[in-house]
Amino acid sequence: MRPPPPPLLFAMLVLAAARPWCEPTPDAAGGCPRAAAADSATCVDLQLQTCSDASYNQTTFPTLLEHRSRVAVESSSEYILLSVLHHLLEGQCNPDLRLLGCAVLVPRCEGGRARRPCRHVCEELRDACQPAFDAIDMAWPYFLDCGRYFVGREEGCYNPLEKLRGGLDVVEEALPSGLPPTFLRFTHHSYAQMVRVLKQTAARCTHIAKTYSIGRSFDGRELLVIEFSSLPGQHELMEPEVKLIGNIHGNEVAGREMLIYLAQYLCSEYLLGSARIQRLLNTTRIHLLPSMNPDGYEVAAAEGAGYNGWTSGRQNAQNLDLNRNFPDLTSEYYRLASARSTRSGHIAIPQHYWWGKVAPETKAIMKWMRTIPFVLSASLHGGDLVVSYPFDFSKHPQEEKMFSPTPDEKMFQLLAKAYADVHPGMMDRSENRCGGNFLKSGSIINGADWYSFTGGMSDFNYLHSNCFEITVELGCVKFPPGEALYTIWQHNKEPLLNFVEMVHRGIKGVVMDKFGKPVKNARILVKGIRHDITTAPDGDYWRLLPPGSHIVIAQAPGYSKVIKKVIIPARMKRAGRVDFILQPLRIRPKTFLLGPRRSGPGGAGPHREPEESSQEPLGARRQPAAGGSKPWWWSYFTSLGQHQPRWLLKY
Repeated sequence: MRPPPPPLLFAMLVLAAARPWCEPTPDAAGGCPRAAAADSATCVDLQLQTCSDASYNQTTFPTLLEHRSRVAVESSSEYILLSVLHHLLEGQCNPDLRLLGCAVLVPRCEGGRARRPCRHVCEELRDACQPAFDAIDMAWPYFLDCGRYFVGREEGCYNPLEKLRGGLDVVEEALPSGLPPTFLRFTHHSYAQMVRVLKQTAARCTHIAKTYSIGRSFDGRELLVIEFSSLPGQHELMEPEVKLIGNIHGNEVAGREMLIYLAQYLCSEYLLGSARIQRLLNTTRIHLLPSMNPDGYEVAAAEGAGYNGWTSGRQNAQNLDLNRNFPDLTSEYYRLASARSTRSGHIAIPQHYWWGKVAPETKAIMKWMRTIPFVLSASLHGGDLVVSYPFDFSKHPQEEKMFSPTPDEKMFQLLAKAYADVHPGMMDRSENRCGGNFLKSGSIINGADWYSFTGGMSDFNYLHSNCFEITVELGCVKFPPGEALYTIWQHNKEPLLNFVEMVHRGIKGVVMDKFGKPVKNARILVKGIRHDITTAPDGDYWRLLPPGSHIVIAQAPGYSKVIKKVIIPARMKRAGRVDFILQPLRIRPKTFLLGPRRSGPGGAGPHREPEESSQEPLGARRQPAAGGSKPWWWSYFTSLGQHQPRWLLKY
């Protein structure tokens, strides 16, 4: 059951029902009569709460939708839709869509002339946000018709999202006492300060760094990433991809600061000629997401540094724990693990997962993982001092603590040790140290053997993609005071670098056919390790492997498999090159008359061949309405009576 509209929203709907509004005419565009473009207009102050953060502060009446006053706009179903769209779409496309809608409902007035928003901005946003509307079975709002209410650049349009984007521009900030640009400020960073530092860092190292956004938080903050590579912005053949994520829990802030410092350090050391950093960035593509939960951070930061709470700010703005919000694929793996032929890897997201609340931050991470073929990852947390690794969910659900290894247990132990073994605090043998109960295990632990939980990001990475992710607990104080940050950085700088360098352990190569054409989604199997990885679109792959002798198999539909033996030395700093050339199978024509093989109901088992068509859309989170009934969100508008926005219904 969807919860009823909140009291304030209900009052708005009742008020709107009693006021006149513009009924969309059934013309080709399906919208309200279009107001004639005026050569001159009387500009008045923009006094609408929902549009208070627009990039302009004056509007004019009548509007494009023939609303003749502020009261008429506030009473319209279009305005009410913008007020609640944030909640209906569960934070997706926020605040972009709201600002785009405001540009139509209350057009910008400048110098006695009404200006229209740009058509290309509308089209780009429509393409990005249409899946979110489809997921809740809602039609695209008529007043966001890009061809009807928006104009081209040649007509003097403006970008209604300019203030939103402009907030991320680089603002040069002089360092005190003439300090060099390599100087690091060991202090806490607000959201604006974090963005500024990342932008400035990318500007200093444009040839090896760039920033980009993977989406927005529920409250509309950019999830900003800075990447480092010899060719930023592009995946290079056989160059492994690594991601480091901080602040998934908003009140665990040390990881956020460590990644901000790491970004500055990588840039400075590269410019200073550090052989190690230059080699690392020339052979590895590194992505840093300092804050996955910027909304929760704001709540925690209001308490102040030194606050060691365990709840305030932990969740996102929807009150969701982001590290419990990912699909539970571990249960599905356990269910199928009894079949001897079953191999883990690339398990499909179950349809029922989308029926619950899925945070926009979670969706952004999943979309990011589909876009880039990540090999290695770490999530930085706080509250203890230990490195944990999958599985995080116990193989016996009733057991709160139970050793539950993945097929890659040996490799995960090596990855965890790569961090813990060079961390001074984790190697401290004092029983009084933070996290003293992990001394006997060398400050590493299987996640489920510590405590079991579902919906974690690390399990999802391993079972849905090629990526191996560990979880690093940086210390017992979740929000350490500013004076402690320098020491925390000194303890974690080398572990972070050492861990990233682990991406070059194992083998890499290209899978191609006999004509040299890359074979994407080919499976790379290792005998004795029942977990497969797949090739990227360019046919390249990376397989993390522990030292020893391994039998490696490459196979793809329509080709014969190729088997090779590889030996991984105990000490290696560069992955071994192992290429595969697949020969096509000789298939008789009648074979093509056979239906596809299925591994079970729906054919969605973990050993199903990965196909793009098998992926669920990111956002398909609601059950379809049964028997032609109205969608769940229609209850938000029922009080509008005859003025209900039927233009939102799909017929």
